[in-house]
Amino acid sequence: MTTSLAGRITIEPLDLDRDLELLHAWVTHPRSAFWMMQGALLDDVRTEYAGIAAHLHHDAFLGRVDGRPTFLVETYDPAYAEGLADLPELQPGDLGMHVLVAPPEGPPVPGLTTAVLDAVMAFCFADPRVGRVVVEPDVRNHAIRAKNLAAGFTELREVPLPGKTGMLSVCPREDWHAPEHLTPEHLTPEHLARAQRHLVAKALGEFSHERLIAPVRVPGEDLWRVDTEGSTYTFAARVKKLEHWVVDAASVTRTVGVEPAEPDAQELVAELAPVLGIPDQLLPTYLEEIASTLASTAWKLCHRAVPVAQLVDASYQDIESAMTEGHPAFVANNGRIGFGIDDYTAYAPEAGRPVRLHWVAARRSLTHLSLGEGESEQSLYDAELAAPVRDRFHRRLAALGLAAEDYLFLPVHPWQWTNKLAITFAPDVARRDLVHLGEGEDDHRPQQSIRTFFNASRPDRHYVKTALAIQNMGFVRGLSPRYMEATPAINDWVASVVHADEELQACGFEVLRELAAIGYTGDAFHRLAGTSPYRKMIAALWRESPLPRTPVGEQLTTMAALLHRDADGDALVTAWIKASPVDAATWVRAYLRAYLRPLVHCLHAYDLAFMPHGENLLLRLRDHVPVGAFMKDIGEEVALMGDFPLPPEVERIRGSFPDDVKALAVHTDVFDGVLRFVAAILDEDGILPEDEFWAIARATIEEHAADHPELADAAGRYDLLRERFRHSCLNRLQLRNTLQMVDIADQAESLIFAGTLANPVATPPVAP
Repeated sequence: MTTSLAGRITIEPLDLDRDLELLHAWVTHPRSAFWMMQGALLDDVRTEYAGIAAHLHHDAFLGRVDGRPTFLVETYDPAYAEGLADLPELQPGDLGMHVLVAPPEGPPVPGLTTAVLDAVMAFCFADPRVGRVVVEPDVRNHAIRAKNLAAGFTELREVPLPGKTGMLSVCPREDWHAPEHLTPEHLTPEHLARAQRHLVAKALGEFSHERLIAPVRVPGEDLWRVDTEGSTYTFAARVKKLEHWVVDAASVTRTVGVEPAEPDAQELVAELAPVLGIPDQLLPTYLEEIASTLASTAWKLCHRAVPVAQLVDASYQDIESAMTEGHPAFVANNGRIGFGIDDYTAYAPEAGRPVRLHWVAARRSLTHLSLGEGESEQSLYDAELAAPVRDRFHRRLAALGLAAEDYLFLPVHPWQWTNKLAITFAPDVARRDLVHLGEGEDDHRPQQSIRTFFNASRPDRHYVKTALAIQNMGFVRGLSPRYMEATPAINDWVASVVHADEELQACGFEVLRELAAIGYTGDAFHRLAGTSPYRKMIAALWRESPLPRTPVGEQLTTMAALLHRDADGDALVTAWIKASPVDAATWVRAYLRAYLRPLVHCLHAYDLAFMPHGENLLLRLRDHVPVGAFMKDIGEEVALMGDFPLPPEVERIRGSFPDDVKALAVHTDVFDGVLRFVAAILDEDGILPEDEFWAIARATIEEHAADHPELADAAGRYDLLRERFRHSCLNRLQLRNTLQMVDIADQAESLIFAGTLANPVATPPVAP
């Protein structure tokens, strides 16, 4: 796989049964005259390429760009080729090559042929035995000859060949003009300066919010100052409710001694390390996540600066790929340690590239498949894998002398297969406990959570969440087979509660079930005592798509979009309110009815808490106004904090929490984790004062209590309108342990507190 400006390019063995009609259309097209098959019939093409498949020294491959079939490649040993075999110019280590780029269906794509040739040359030279690539284009094909010369070929002489006069040309490995698609053109001083300023401003704001630093007023000026061990930072900021600091990035200045210096996020963290509490041995890891976050911001500034005006009516996936911030509270929120620059371009959600998942056959006796209500193994695979794909998988197993019924099919991230399964789990592959089956045929789009994929080819089909062993925001993003065994059952139970509750249905609140989970445990790491990231590398789950349940005429969006500002600072939530037929206060009431009220109800009625941050919740908009929501990521994030009866297989979600922690399911996860950012954006944009925003939030809770007097005891127990609540801090978790912020099986015990925060929805004191 290579990534170019034309897209993600992959090359796979030609499947004649699958590709014959496509191949026939290409080679007989008038633009393919130099391929010398203009009058060929379908059977002629079948015979030609069946002969190539049977030839010991000749191979054919299909090339794709962003998953679409785009070109044909043939490689061959010139020593066995008619007309070339006896030429004195040939050398040991030569590899012959033909390439045919498909005739365009629409306007030509600029740079496509060059990108394809680059990818094919890389494919040829990936074999270390290849010293030169040999081509022999028709002497009349001046266009491809020019492309060859640009790639580093030297034309030797004309040679008579069957049906043509060829121009014998060679490209030694050392002469190959390797493509420049890996040049990090986004890493310029200008982009980095903007990224640094943005991240420094965020760090100053969030570290102040978590009371890791305490800015002081600059005497006589409307500025704040933070002194580190080596620098002094001054900046303008507005401090809003919940001690939310809105730092003006353009105002940030830094001095080292008396000399001015550019803001630098890594140096800021290093200078603040003693007060941030980062262990010495983990500081380099955190600095790497900071660097990766800066690189991501620079890439978005260069390649993904989508104006908010284009997102107001955009599709669900276009909004998803346009998000730029990552988690709003975490400073180092785009670590992705393990990805190279080509991986980033291929797999980051903001790149917007389609991805074809790889599939492995996992030995059934070493693999567990859990299924939700109404799902069976047959129905799952029937829906997720078209019959020709399953047939191809079965043929692959049969060719190895393996019985298909002994295996389960498991989807894996392409990066995971290349970098982990084929290396770290090499013994399992060699034993045929894991068998690589190749790519599926559906294009998928990576979501903000980076390891979850939306099916772009068949949007009604399920999301697929895969294990991905990169370090990102305090975790290696694996999936535990053991932990996920109960996931479908948990989702079934939560869905049954939500669907049966009239209040939740009236609010338009639904959940997207994770209805199947699969994990392989036959590796050596599962035979060790204790857990490790290596036990979370071969697993996946399937989650319902929201599209079949989104009414016609409604817009679907990640709730993270409410926190999004584009490169010019324009906020999407502000644009939606302006485009809607209602005023800002009415819009916020509708939003909180779809988001806050259902979460309060789940807490009061069932002691049930979700992890409802922006990426975990989808909003449905009608006329740009929220009318409902889908909660997702249920299996890992849901918690039951009381005695509500549970099926035995779901008991895992029940937890024991101190009373002052239970209410944090709203106070921290909703107020501090989401609403403080929305309120600040609307206040800063002059759309809705924050006092009015929080008054609407308080009214939403009070109205729910008035409508449900039967839940008065729970409302009093949780006391969401209390004067203050404990200040749970996210960055402190990551700073304490950049490798594993929390124990996902006991998250409450991992929390770190920094005093209390004034509750912005607290009941106003009664006037004397």
